[in-house]
Amino acid sequence: MNRRDFLQMMAATAPIALGGWCDASAGSVQPPGRVRPGDAGWPSQQAWEKLRQDVGGQLVKLASPFDACVRSPDGADCAKFWKNLHNPFFLGDDPALTQTLGWVDAWTSRPSAYAVAARSTADVVAAVNFARHHNLRLVIKGGGHSYQGTSNAADSLLIWTRHMDSVSIHDAFVPSGCDGQQPTPAVSVGAGVLWGKAYNEVTTKTGRYVQGGGCLTVGVAGLIQSGGFGSFSKAYGLAAASLLEAEVVTADGQVRIANACTHPDLYWAIKGGGSFGVVTRLTLRTYALPEFFGVVSMTVQASSDETYKRLIARITDFYADALFNPNWGEQIIFRPNNVLAINMLFQGLDQWQAEVVWRPFVSWLKEEKEDFQLEAGPDLIAAPARHFWDPHFLEKVPGVVLFDDRPGASADNMFWAGNLEEAGQVLHGYQSAWLPASLLEQEQRQALVEMLFAASRHWSISLHTNKGLAGASAEAIEKARDTAINPGMLDAFALLISAAEGPPAYPGIPGHKPDPARAQRDVEAIRKAMDEVEHLVPGPSSYIAESNFFEERWREAFWGANYPRLLAVKDRYDADGLFISHHGVGSERWSADGFVRRP
Repeated sequence: MNRRDFLQMMAATAPIALGGWCDASAGSVQPPGRVRPGDAGWPSQQAWEKLRQDVGGQLVKLASPFDACVRSPDGADCAKFWKNLHNPFFLGDDPALTQTLGWVDAWTSRPSAYAVAARSTADVVAAVNFARHHNLRLVIKGGGHSYQGTSNAADSLLIWTRHMDSVSIHDAFVPSGCDGQQPTPAVSVGAGVLWGKAYNEVTTKTGRYVQGGGCLTVGVAGLIQSGGFGSFSKAYGLAAASLLEAEVVTADGQVRIANACTHPDLYWAIKGGGSFGVVTRLTLRTYALPEFFGVVSMTVQASSDETYKRLIARITDFYADALFNPNWGEQIIFRPNNVLAINMLFQGLDQWQAEVVWRPFVSWLKEEKEDFQLEAGPDLIAAPARHFWDPHFLEKVPGVVLFDDRPGASADNMFWAGNLEEAGQVLHGYQSAWLPASLLEQEQRQALVEMLFAASRHWSISLHTNKGLAGASAEAIEKARDTAINPGMLDAFALLISAAEGPPAYPGIPGHKPDPARAQRDVEAIRKAMDEVEHLVPGPSSYIAESNFFEERWREAFWGANYPRLLAVKDRYDADGLFISHHGVGSERWSADGFVRRP
């Protein structure tokens, strides 16, 4: 920390420090609501200028980047802008944009009034104190990937952490205040670090593994606070369970170190419970790297409904017998046109070992070639694990990754080609449900097969087998118990997802408006598919990061029995609801837009 940061932080926290430690809620007077531009309580220009000085000039007045297209939708600038919306790094580098541009009939990405482009914890402290003092709606954005729209809000102050992107490797880390704890290899990352950078620093450069998400442009901090699944979760567990320590700026402007020994309640809550403050730094456990990571992919077309049922039964049996273990993760997809798509990843096996695992299933397909046609694959590749996220290695492999093509962009700015359609998307519908592992037992397996077939008559459904910890290592399951995420995922073998989206679109721009009619058709198809799921799994639990915006049972679905404990932590550190988001802990006390406190 440099001298400027130290002095700013001391000035910001001195009134609290002088009074001694206290709850963030102590002595607070709950505001009736947040102010907007034009309201009597909106900060004066002099107040904004003071904030600008306090954050070293890093205050940005925001305007919608779509304004140019509204004025001139056929202009060259608009065409260039629209092309850039397919680049996740372009979206992430603009504080007025989000990775998802909206959800039809739910939300549309809108810029905040101002953003603090934080470069230090002191900048975050100044922004939090300013928002609390002036009763502003406060929003945090790192990666900006929230499907629920939580990283944007019109008329708000945004804390934009993108520039807090330092990474430090530790050979032997001991959390603060945990004297006597066994040191462990770890990595510390700033709030703005994306998983692509984290993997490159930890795996490519140092030969270790850190458990994180699959999408390379997702922020580390956001994933940890939602729980966080990666391709290899059945081996290494939840990303949140690898959290050793976090630095958090709470609503009172205090900088708190949260770990198992210091503020353990806050430490537990941010591991899957959402936002309880601004997480400015995270330290995560790292693991020994296996020799290989690999991928298996194929697409199979069944000749009829009846043969498709046989195919579903076969892949279900094969998964339960051969893949339901820590070596395997990722997706098995069932489509309405009787197509099965397999996109699985593995760890801890070499090429020959993985081929042996899949040989019975592939041989069966070939024997039944009159009923099943391999439209793509099977492709099976094992690669040195150290190169799995290596930009210089992957650029030589056709079709696997894409790079940030803007002039001057970092050569390390890459993303999976399969995520291209997600950049700038507008969601139509999204629902998920954890499927209990009991469905894989022999006496219930046929009911699972029937459900998968019936649901796929309406819309595509995918089993994300890495997003449930049943079948995981005992260590992964035990560590996940000490997180805030819904305990139902411990007994789930997969997260079933059914979703639909459209290309980049924005209201009011001719030729680029969202398509509400198509969205409504998609929503109805997803609803019918999920009705079939709920016939078998009534009232399912769901993963907050990949869930229905309109979920009515959100407290039960996202957190289950953990919700009362989470609400108590919220009341201790953020009783006035400074960090409120859609279907976040405590949001039932606020209006849908987060501006008006409910009576």
